Parts: sequence; structure tokens; C-alpha cells
Amino acid sequence: MASPEPKGLVPFTRESLEVMEQHNAKKHSEEHKEDLKPNTDLEVGKELPFVYGNLPRAMVSEPLEDVDPYYKNKMTFIVLNKKRTIFRFNATWCTLSPFNSVRRTTIKILVHPFFRLLILISILIDCIFMSMTDLPKWGPALQNTLLGIYTFEVLVKLIARGIWAGSFYFFGDPWNWLDFSVTLFEHISRYSPPNFISIFRITRNLRILKIIPLNQGLKSFVGILMHCLKKLTGVIILTLFFLSIFSLIGMGLFMGNLKHKCLRWPQENETETLHNRTENPYYIRETENFYYLEGERYALLCGNRTDAGQCPEGYVCVKAGVNPDYGYTNFDSFGWTLLALFRLMMQDYPEALYHQILYASGKVYMIFFVVISFWFAFYMASLFLGILAISCEEEKQRAAESAKKIEPELQQALTELQEGNKAAETKTTEIEMKKRSSTSMITSLDMLDDTTIRHKEELRKSRKRCPFCWYRFAKTFLIWNCSPCWLKLKEFVHMIIMDPFTDLFLTICIILNIHFLALEHYPMSLETNNILNIENQVFIGIFTAEMIFKIIAMHPYGYFQVGWNIYDSLIVFHGLVELYVTHFHGLAVFRSFRVLRIFKLGRYWPTFKILMLTLGNSMMALKDLVLLLFTFIFFSAVLGLKLFGSNYKIYVCNIDEDCQLPRWHMHDFLHSFLNVFRILCGEWIETLWDCFKVAGQFSCIPFYMMVILVGNLLILYLFLALVSSFSSYKATTTEENDEAKNLQRAMARIKKGINYVLSKILCKNQNVLEETMDNVSDIYVYVKENISDHTLSELSNTQDFLKDKDKSSGTEKNTMTENGSQSLIPSPSVSETVPIASEESDIENLDNKEIQSKSGDGSSKEKVKQFSSSECSTVDIAISEEEEMVYERGKPKRLKNGYGRRSSSAQISRDSKKGKMWQNIRKTCCKIVENSCFKCFIGLVTLLSTGALAFEDIYIDQRKTIKILLEYADMIFTYIFILEMLLKWMAYGFKAYFTNGWYQLDFMVVIVFCTSLIGKSREELKPLISIKFLRALRVLSQFERMKVVVRALVKTTLPTLNVFLVCLMIWLAFSIIGVHLFAGTFYECIDPTSGERFPVSEVMNRSQCESLVFNESMPWENAKLNFDNVGISFLSLLQVATFNGWITIMNSAVDSVGVDMQPNFEDNIYMCCYFIDFIIIGLFLPLSMLIGAIIANFNKHKVKLGGSNIFITVKQKKQYHALKKLMCEVSQKPVPRPENKFQGFVFDLVTNQVFDVIIMVLIFFQAITIMIQSDEQNPKIDIALYWINSVFVILYTGECVLKLVVFHYNYFTNGWNLFDFMVVVFSITGLFLPLMVGYYLVPPSLVQLILLSRIIHILRPEKGPKVFHDLLLPLMLSLPALLNISLLIFLIMFVYAIFGMYNFAYVKKEAGINDMSNFETFGSSMLCLFQVTVFAGWDEMLNAIFNSKWSDCDPDKINPGTQVRGDCGNPFVGIVYFVSYILISWLIIVNMYIVVVMEFLNIASKKKAKTLSKDDFRKFFQVWKRFDPDRTQYIDSSKLSDFAAALDPPLLMAKPNKGQIVAMDLPMAVGDRIHCLDILLALTKRVMSKDVSMEKVLSEMESGFTLANPFKITYEPITTTLKRKQEVVSATIIQRAYKSYRLRQNDKKTSDIRMIDGDVEVQAIKEDSYFDKTEGKSTI
Repeated sequence: MASPEPKGLVPFTRESLEVMEQHNAKKHSEEHKEDLKPNTDLEVGKELPFVYGNLPRAMVSEPLEDVDPYYKNKMTFIVLNKKRTIFRFNATWCTLSPFNSVRRTTIKILVHPFFRLLILISILIDCIFMSMTDLPKWGPALQNTLLGIYTFEVLVKLIARGIWAGSFYFFGDPWNWLDFSVTLFEHISRYSPPNFISIFRITRNLRILKIIPLNQGLKSFVGILMHCLKKLTGVIILTLFFLSIFSLIGMGLFMGNLKHKCLRWPQENETETLHNRTENPYYIRETENFYYLEGERYALLCGNRTDAGQCPEGYVCVKAGVNPDYGYTNFDSFGWTLLALFRLMMQDYPEALYHQILYASGKVYMIFFVVISFWFAFYMASLFLGILAISCEEEKQRAAESAKKIEPELQQALTELQEGNKAAETKTTEIEMKKRSSTSMITSLDMLDDTTIRHKEELRKSRKRCPFCWYRFAKTFLIWNCSPCWLKLKEFVHMIIMDPFTDLFLTICIILNIHFLALEHYPMSLETNNILNIENQVFIGIFTAEMIFKIIAMHPYGYFQVGWNIYDSLIVFHGLVELYVTHFHGLAVFRSFRVLRIFKLGRYWPTFKILMLTLGNSMMALKDLVLLLFTFIFFSAVLGLKLFGSNYKIYVCNIDEDCQLPRWHMHDFLHSFLNVFRILCGEWIETLWDCFKVAGQFSCIPFYMMVILVGNLLILYLFLALVSSFSSYKATTTEENDEAKNLQRAMARIKKGINYVLSKILCKNQNVLEETMDNVSDIYVYVKENISDHTLSELSNTQDFLKDKDKSSGTEKNTMTENGSQSLIPSPSVSETVPIASEESDIENLDNKEIQSKSGDGSSKEKVKQFSSSECSTVDIAISEEEEMVYERGKPKRLKNGYGRRSSSAQISRDSKKGKMWQNIRKTCCKIVENSCFKCFIGLVTLLSTGALAFEDIYIDQRKTIKILLEYADMIFTYIFILEMLLKWMAYGFKAYFTNGWYQLDFMVVIVFCTSLIGKSREELKPLISIKFLRALRVLSQFERMKVVVRALVKTTLPTLNVFLVCLMIWLAFSIIGVHLFAGTFYECIDPTSGERFPVSEVMNRSQCESLVFNESMPWENAKLNFDNVGISFLSLLQVATFNGWITIMNSAVDSVGVDMQPNFEDNIYMCCYFIDFIIIGLFLPLSMLIGAIIANFNKHKVKLGGSNIFITVKQKKQYHALKKLMCEVSQKPVPRPENKFQGFVFDLVTNQVFDVIIMVLIFFQAITIMIQSDEQNPKIDIALYWINSVFVILYTGECVLKLVVFHYNYFTNGWNLFDFMVVVFSITGLFLPLMVGYYLVPPSLVQLILLSRIIHILRPEKGPKVFHDLLLPLMLSLPALLNISLLIFLIMFVYAIFGMYNFAYVKKEAGINDMSNFETFGSSMLCLFQVTVFAGWDEMLNAIFNSKWSDCDPDKINPGTQVRGDCGNPFVGIVYFVSYILISWLIIVNMYIVVVMEFLNIASKKKAKTLSKDDFRKFFQVWKRFDPDRTQYIDSSKLSDFAAALDPPLLMAKPNKGQIVAMDLPMAVGDRIHCLDILLALTKRVMSKDVSMEKVLSEMESGFTLANPFKITYEPITTTLKRKQEVVSATIIQRAYKSYRLRQNDKKTSDIRMIDGDVEVQAIKEDSYFDKTEGKSTI
């Protein structure tokens, strides 16, 4: 069949090349500009669109003319292979002719798919061999073969593309540079000296990256990430800047402090002490004389401050020895300090560094770590996330736009192809008919109409998918329609299996099966084991019966068409196979696949189905990014293996005393891969120390930084892409399946039956009314259950259905039904298609002002009030309009009159004296509780009562006075809060009080106060005192900022409960698998003398361990965190998810051998795959789901509030706009120039930009002087630095004096000048203070740090780089919301700190609880909770709290100064304490990130949108002031180009812009001046050219400017910029013509009048110069 002629595909011939050359020559002679851009659909590596028709064989691998108009005359041609992939080549320049046979051959080889496949296979083989430590004998031969293939590839590309660095040449592609360099180095390594072979062999690892250009998706993602890196340049510079500043501060504060240790000092005589102190340095170097805590590797650090670590008796604190962590953790030089702070920023093992500094310097320096670890790390992470989120959104929009462009083209191409295929088939049919008619077969051609042809096309396409014989087989054997009896049986089974109660029964079975799966534990009795085996067989039988019945009801063909049925059949097959396999040794792990039954719930769970569908679509879209990430991990693992593998073996004794390889090394590929994975998980500092020992610092740091930075960039981009997909999913994307609907029908029937039975028993006289209510409740329940999967518009249809049903039944609309539907649908007119979650809390209406909005309309309110019987409630009595304004703000005004007329017989009459008295009492109470002073008083009392809790630490019994004062204060606070509660009861009534959530919280706090007082009165009720920590929660109801945050958190979090349950189900599956794999295998036999594990050669199992002689201390011990049951498995997985203690858990799993077997070192190394899978599937993906759902709810409620931040109050919204205005405008008015000549000269000097640059250079030089310092440096350097600091102080003082001379009092009106003045004062004080009081009291680094503070000038909006200002703007605008959230975090930390003091104050000090981090005092408790907030070290604290047995702690230990005995912990309380705090703090911190990142996206979207705001106009006039200082409203046309280039986007017109300005055709007044309004209108029109509302905006601007400037100077424009340009061009042409005319005349003149002609020429030259000057003035 002949194919249609291809559209636009023309062979590339010599004539084509000549046409291109002629066009290029013509274009060079003429000034011609083309605005064409390359077509993204015709890029290299993409397939040719179907618009260009079919590709004939003659054009495959042949040169064709370029189809992209952009390259039409760029001297290029394209080549297509069989897969229609586009390859573009250059036709000229440093290459063979396109018509050369050699080049044609290499091009055919290059574009052939098999060539790419050959290279891909070679790379994969090379990757396998590079990951091997020991090569086989034939390995060198294979390497030579691969080298030959790579050399052949390079030669083919060189000949085909040409040797040049331009586009489409060989060296124009960076990936070709990679291929060439790697191949060249490989050849050089064959002939180079042995010393350089290792260097060149390392470059062989770059071959792994050759896989990237072979995959177009990988290549495109690399381009996207490179684009992200360009955007991240400013963030990286700002991060390095802040890191450097904090490093310099850390050097000044902690230099040399980590060498302070507790040294045992001889007590025999004083002379030996003095001798050792002064003359014997060897003594203090002996590590045996240092004090070590039990089980610690390094000596105890100490300090000279009172809040620092103190030495025990007999020891003194001296500066001796080396720094901790093998000397690598210190602040003694700039490099090590930078590494330490980078470690803090990345949150890698920060708790160890906290403790080291707090021990050596004091607890007060915790402020430094709070700033670094929390705020700085949070801000930097927000910057990176914000920029990457912007890039991700841009890529998403770009993909959507390209899809929109491709869709119509694809439809057009499909229609053209269909028409072409129809025509071709018709022609073919005609030819065949003619041939057949010539023999004997005569058929009318008219019978072959369009429907027949279309049917044949569909049949042909279907046959391509499956052979026809398969359909015959399926119809014969898989569709069972045998006999009428079978059909009746099928109908009967179909009725049973499709019944709603069947689905309900199956759902209950699945839930019960999950429950039984979670019951497995160790040790488990034989009876329990038998029960679990029986239930497994029962559920296998149930699921098998379900499968059989469904196959009977649906036929096998129909059954296996449904994906869930296939999944069910696999589970049944696994269950049946498991019954026979589990008896064989080594196959017991097969039962771990039982957890797949958990996901059968997804069939009946729409949310699970939606999330899995979204995840599948996202992973398909991001498969190339995932492949790129794994490629990078593999490359890093191989590179680490080649760089450090041999070093770990050679220098292993530097790491381990026994010269055995540690767990984390890079000697083989598996361990190198695990090491890289650990680095990407955020734990790298410990392995970096080992790398330092074996390979040195200069090779380890670049490798680790590459893995950390590039790996985190890939992970963050993948994470944000997943979050973006989950935050934009819609619940309506998938229809609800029959099973989910059946569950709802079954539940509705059950509820209806229960209601019917109850109505028969309780309300026999109201049958009709109850039936109506049952129907309504069924519909209401159905709506309520389905609200999470429907939009508001769909729910409004449900409301209409309710109305129609009421009308058809003939009954009146029930008030409760109407209220219920309205509570679900706040506004029936709203038809937003956003998913809303089920059972969304109405906590936003908990405020007293919004109580009445919960009921429906006025009539329903009146009906409710009629049945109220509370005498204290405000709704039971007639109230005045003043009270109504207080209590009924949300009430319609039309209800006021009729409200007081309705009253029951129990109500007090308005006319009676008692009624008036009661009314006056309540009005008085109302005025009291609504008074602002009363509210302030209650707020103050709340803060005092909360703050009083902080004093109740372990030392409270020793402070008798404070204890007595706190007891009296508790009584006073209790009486005050009870009085407040009574007043509110009187004012608001019981109903209004107890329906407000905040008042309920206050009531609970009052109960807590009363309970704690009762507990103090009786000894047996003393445990009730411990609930006093709940008193602090009253702060929530007293401050509006916290109430706003709590409401916002509830709005964004509660709707994600469904998603959270899905994530919990995934964790449950991993927990059950962990129980199956590791239950009972973490036990080990411990040597009680050394605390180490016995080797397997001595003890192999539990019986041998118990038979040892010294087993009195029960050496067979289990790990504190294990997988013996599902509960402890969840806790272990939580530690893995927070990367705290996960290395210990994974080591135990890797060493596990079996139940009751002694663990062996890395006996089960591949068990680490379980933890890798959990981190990817159980942590990364669920985390993206949860955060995506939270962002979706955040955006939804933000839209409801009109786009404002949901975490700020109404007052703060005004502050937000004021702050935004302050950040965008110039903060200081210009100071007038003094008239005095000397002062004017100084003024010009200090206001010059060069002066500011010189000052900044001085500041940086001063920072460099701090960087070069180190601990224990030469005293001469200290003297030199002192004089250098003195010089800087003198220079800064001189600057201050100069500015005071010229600015006078205006100097102190600028905040920056005040800051500089304070720096000068403090630096002078710090310079002379040590001379008076001594250097011991004043550290020498004080002056340097004070002077260094001036470096903050680089962040100044007017002076510093604009990129810094743009990066700081989102943080500054987010500050109100961040402060509100921080207040809530502090309150939660306060509550948990008090709870920790009550429960864990006396826990034995070991592991994570020590002298610095403990729960003895409020400050120490807050320090512990700060660590938990940043997920640092909470596993060690929990380990200490786990000490609850006699072997670990002493329950009868006497604690001095208190009556409390024992130092044991409570494991259950500790688990609840830490897990709950981690979840709450994680939730709040996630919302903090969302606030800042959303602010980034908000600013970016406003910049991208072609709209103008007030800020843009304000910035325009700020720039105008610089060009028009006299405020004439005009500027000269010669300044217009500079003015347009000085504007900010979107009004900016970057240079060269003269042509654009001329094209705007601006009116010009006399003197070539242009008015301000004309320029602004023209620029606005240029920006909003495509906006529909442009004319309206322009008219409003013009009228607004006229009103603001009523006395504007009128002017008459004499010309425009375009006309003036035409005049200048015309004058130039005339001038040139006149000059040429004069030159021709001069040739004809005789020599007698040459002098005259010379004078004329001189005059002409003067005229020319005059015209040139005129032209220069009028040129724009």
C-alpha cells in the first residue's frame, strides 16, 4: 500500500546548500532581524511529529532539509532514523561535505538504533566490572574491547559531526567532551608512568555518566537541574556568607575550649603540683590522668563558667590534650569551624556538638546553637525549597503549555493520517477489484463505504494487540455459558457476591486478618501459634471462596479484566502455596508476603485508590529523575570504591585497634553503596572522620561535599515534584467503585434497621415522623460519608435532591435536615471543584462571636430556643439590644424584634422586679468580662500561673520560701479562675459557655487547678498533682495569635486524616514484615566485665550463654529497640524515619543469625535492604503524600480568606502590608548637601558609592584577619592583630566623625548610622577595657566580633546586592506568621518540659541524659526538647528512660534533698511523651516551611504575571526622583535610556533599549523633554499589552495622576520620539548627499580657486560637526 507523500520532508542536496549560502550572504549585506526561536518539538533527540506524515524508507538515515524554520538558513540539515528520532548536523565549517561518502556512512552508523544500543550495553557491562573488586582473568581483555568500542564511538562522532566547538559539532556538546576526555585518559594511562596510573584510572568512572546522553529524559532532567543551579547561585552565596559569619563568631567564642578537660592533680605536696603545672608538659598529655565517664571514649570536658561542666573532686579543669572526635571537632581555625557549622546546618549528629560546647563553655551558649540549628538551618532550607519549588512549578507550567500546543496539532495530524489512510486504502481496493473483476469475481466498489473501511482499520489495530486465536480461545474456554442450570447458578452466585452485606463481610474479614497479623510476637506460646495458624487457614479459605464465587459470577474472562481481582487471585495463590512451603527450611520468610492482604482494603477505600493512582502517574512522569538519582548513587559508590577502597585496607589499623574493617567502609561495592546511602540520609560526619584517617582531608572533603550537595539537590527536586503532584490531585479523578458504594449501602441499611428497632421500642406513637427522619438521616449519612470524595457543586446537587424528596413526600421541610445540609454546604451558590475532607471541624467557629452561625436560619433558632430549659442561658430570657450586640453578632437583624416575644412558662417575666434584677446582674457580669482591663488582668494571671510551673524542679524542696509562695499562688490563681468562670456563666449562660471550644479549655484548666489542690491535701491523691502541666494550655485561649495558629493547623491537618491512615497502613505492613524477619533475633550474650558481645567462636546460642560460669548478671539480653512485636516495631521504624538510632537498629538486624542464636558480625548483610526499602517506600513517599495533602488544604483555606495568610490575625494583615511597603521603598530621605565648601567636599566623599565600596572592602579585610587566626598561635601574631584591630577602629571612627560633620543631627535619623556609631563606641571600649580590668575578664576576640558585626551592611536593601534583598524579602514577609507559629512551639515545649520535670527528673544519668541534658530543671528540660524538636538525640534519652529493671536502675535510690526515691524510668510514659511531641512538633515545623515556601511562590507568581501593583509604581517614582531631583516632572530625552534601564521589573527595559524607546513613540516637549506620565503610561502599556483591562488601568492612572498633581505644568508636545528619529535619519541622509555633491564639485574646480574651495570645505566640516552635535543631543 503506497503511503501518502510526507509533508515538509525534502532531501538535502547541493542546491539546498547553495540556496542557504546565498541567503546568508544576502542577510549579511542587509540588516535583518529574525524573532524566530527553535521549536521545542523539533529538538535533537525528539521524535518527528506525525504532522510531517509517514517516513519513507528512502529518507531514513539520509540528509534532509531542516524542518524547523529557525534552522532553515543556519547551514544545518537533519537525519531521521527508523524511529523518527531527529539528529541535526552542520553542513559546513571544519567538517567533511554532507555529500561525502565517508561522512554519510558515519552518519548512518551514528543514527542507527543499534549503535546506541551497542554503546548502552558496553556501558552497562563496564559498570558491572567497575563495581567488582577482583576482576576475572579475562577482565583485561574485556576492558580493551570496551576501550576499542568507545574509541570507535568517538571517531564516528568526530567524522559525522566535525571538529569544532559550535552547536551540533562534536565539541559543541559537553557530553562529547566527557566521552573524548575519558577515552583519551584511558589511552594515556596505558602508556603513563605507574605513579599517574591511579589518577587516570579514577577518570574511568566517568564512563558511568555516559548513560545520561543515551536517554533523552535523563538529559532533559540534567538540563533542568542545571537551570535550577543557576537560580540557586544567590542562595548558595548567601549560605556561604552566613556560614562564614557564624564561623567567625564561633571562632571568637569557642576557640580552644574543646581542649579543656578534667585532669587528676597530685595531692602529695604543693611543690610537685607547681612543678607539673609549670615545667612538665608531659604530665598533662597523659590520657590516663583525664577523667572519663563510664562507657565514654573521650575525656570529660569542662569549663570555667558556673553553668559549664564541673570536674569531680580531685580534678582540675585545664587546657590539655587534643580535641574530641579524633581532633576533628573544634573551633580552633576557620576551616574546622566551617565544617562544624556546616554539620550543624545539615543536622548531622548535632547533639554531640551541643553537649561538647555546653560542657566546655556553658549553657548560655545554647542560644548560639538555637540560632544556627533551628533558625538558620530552617531559613536556608526554606530558600532552597522555595527556589526549587519555583523551578518545579515553571517546569510544570511549561509542560502544560506544550501539551496544549501539541494537542491541536496532534488532532490535526490524526485527521490527516486518517484521511490519507482512507484514500490509500480506497485506491488499493480499487486496484484489487479491477484485478479480481478480470477473472471471475465481480464486486461493486460502492459497497466499500467509510464504515467498512473504519471497521477494517479497527480490526487491524485490535489484531495488532492480540492474535485472533486468543479471542477464540477466550470465548471458548473463559466465558462459561454452558447450560440453563449453570446460568441460574451463576445468577444466584452473582446476587450473593454482589450484595452489599457480602462486601461488608469481606471488609470485616480483611480487618480481622490484619488484626491477627499484628498479633504475632516473640516469645509466643504454642497455643497462640496454633490459633494464628488456624485463623490464617480460615482467611485463606474465605478469600479463596470469594475468588471462586466471583469467577463463577463474572466468568474467568470478566474476572481477570479487573485489576483488583488479579491482585486478590495473587494473594489467594500465595496463601495456598504458603501452606505447603513454610514447612521447608529457609522458606519461612515466604510468609512475610501475607502483609499484601493489608492492601486489599484499598478496594473499599477511595482515598487509597486515589493516592496510589496519583503516585503511579507521578512516578511514571518522574521515572527519568528517579533513574538519574540512582545513576548518581551508583556513580558515587563506584567513585568512592576506586578512590578510597584500597586505603581502607592498607590503613585499617588507623581506624580499628584490632585492624578489622569497620561496618562503614568503601573497600567493596556493597559497603560503598551503603556508605553513600547513609550520606544521603544525612549521617556522614562519622564516616568522614574515618575517611580522614585513611585517605586525608583533601580527597575526602570534595567527595563528601559532591555527594551531599548534588544528592540532596536531586532528592529535594524529586520530593518537591511528588509533593506538587499530591497537592494538586482531585478526588474526582477516579470514580467510586461498586465495593465502596456497597459498603455505604450496607451501613445505611444497618443504621436504618437500628433506628427502626429503636423507634418500635421507644417511640411507638411517632412512627410516621420517625420513618421520615430515618430517610433523611440515611441521606445525611450518605452525604457525610462521601463528602471527602465529592466537590461542593456535587454536594449542592445533593441538597437539591433533599428538597425534591421533601416535596414529593408531601411533608414539610424538617429544620434539622435543612441545618444539616447547610452545615455541610456553607454557601449553596458556591461551586468550587476542590476536594473537601470528611468531618471537617468547625473549630474556626468556636469563637463566641460566631456561635450562632452553627444553626441554620432564624426560624430554626427560635425552635431550638423554645425547648431550652436552662435558667442561666442567655437564649431563655428576653435580652436588651446592648446584650444582643455582644452575644448575637452573627444574628440577622430581622430576628431582633421577634426574639424577645417567645418565652416559655418557666421563664422570668420582663415586668417583674426579680427579672429586672437578674437582667441587671447579668448585664453587669457581661460588662466585666468584656472589659479590656479584665481581659488583660486574666491574661497576666494566666502567664503568671504558667510561669510558676517552671520553678517546681528537683530543688523546690530545698527552697522552702519559694515553695510556700507557689502554694499560696496556686490557691490565688485557682480562686481567680473560678471567679472568672462564674462571671462568664452569669454573662453568657451555660449553653453559650459550653459550646465554645476555648471556654471548654478554660473549664478544663479550672478542673486541673482544683484537682491539684485536692491532691496536695491528701497523700493518696498526690499523683493528681502531676497533671498541673495542663495549666499552661490556658494560654491558648487568651491570645489571639495562638488561637489563629491552632485554627489554621486544625484546618490543614484534620482533613488529611485519611491520608495519614494510608501512611499508617504502609508502616503497619513494614512492622509486620519486621516481626517476621527479626522477632527474637536481636538477643545477644554480653560479657558483664567488658560490656562487649561474646564472639561466635565462644558462644553460638542461648543455651551456651546460660551455661557459662559467670551468668549471674543475666548476660542474654535483648536490644532495647527490636522487632519482637508490632508496637515496638513501630517505635523502631520511627527511629529509622527520624534517623536517630537507626544505625544501631540496622546493625542489630545485619548481625542477626536466628532465634536464640548469638549474633555474628554482618552475618546477614543483605537485611539492610529492608531498611533501605522502608526509607524509600515507607518514609519518602508517605511524607510527600502527607505534605502534599497539607499544602492542598492550606491553599484551599487561603483561597477562602482571599489569598491572605491563614496564620496571622487581622491586625497582623495590616502589619504585613506595611512591612511589604517598608521593604520595597527607600527607607531614608536624602540629606541636603551643605553649602560650606569643605563640608560639601566631605559630603560628596561620604555619599559617593566608591566610599561605601571602600568601607565594605575594609570590613572584608577585617573578616579575613579573623579567618587566619588559630588556637595557640605565635604571640607575635596576637600583637600584630591587636594593632590591626586598632587601625580598623581608627578608620571606622574617622568614618563616623566625617559623617557627623556633614550630616549633623540627620546622622542619627538613620538606623544604619546608629548601628555604626554603637559599633565604634563598643569597639573603642573593648580596645581599652582589657588594659584596665585584664584580659581574663574581657576576651581578646571581643573587639574583633564587634567590628565584624558591620558586615551586616551587605544585607542593606539600598547598598547590598539585590539578589540578597530578593531572598530576604519572603522571610521578612513571613515573619508575622513565623512568630505566631514559634509562640505555639514554645508553648508546647513549655508544657512538655513541665511534664518531663514531673516524670523524668530523677532518671538515671546515662546515654542521652547527662549533666547538661536532663529533666531536673526547667532550663535543662527545654534544652532536651529543643534537641527533640530538631530530631536530634531523642533515641538516647528514650534509652535512658527505658531503664526500668533492677539490673539497669535502683528503684530505692535515695535522692538528696527530696522525698522521691529511685532513678528508674517509665518506658510506656516515655514512648508516649516522645512520640506525641515528635508528631506535634513535626506538624508545626512543616507548616512553617509551607508558609515561607508559599510566600516564595506568591512573589514569583506576581512577578511572572503581566500585572502591575502599587509597589511597582512606587518603585518607578523612587527611580524618577534620582533623575528629576528638582521635581519638574520632566527629564531630558538623552537620560531616558538610563532611566528605563534603572527601573525594576516588570517595567525594566534592559540595555540596549534605544530602539524600543523610539518605537514607543513618546511625545516630546520643548527642549527635547519627556513628561513623567507619558513615560509611565507607555511602559504600562508595554507590560500589559495582552491584558484585557489595560485601557481601564491606563485611564485610572491618568485620572489619578491628575488628581494628585492638580497644578501640573501644562505643555504642548512639539514632536515625538519616533518623528525625531525620522528627522535625524533624514538629516543624516541629506547631509551625506550634500557632502558627496560638494566632493564632486571640488573635482571639477580648477587649481586657482582651491583656497576658496578649502574654505568652503572647512565650513562644511564645521557644519558637519554642528549636525553631529545636534544629532547626538536628539539621539535617544
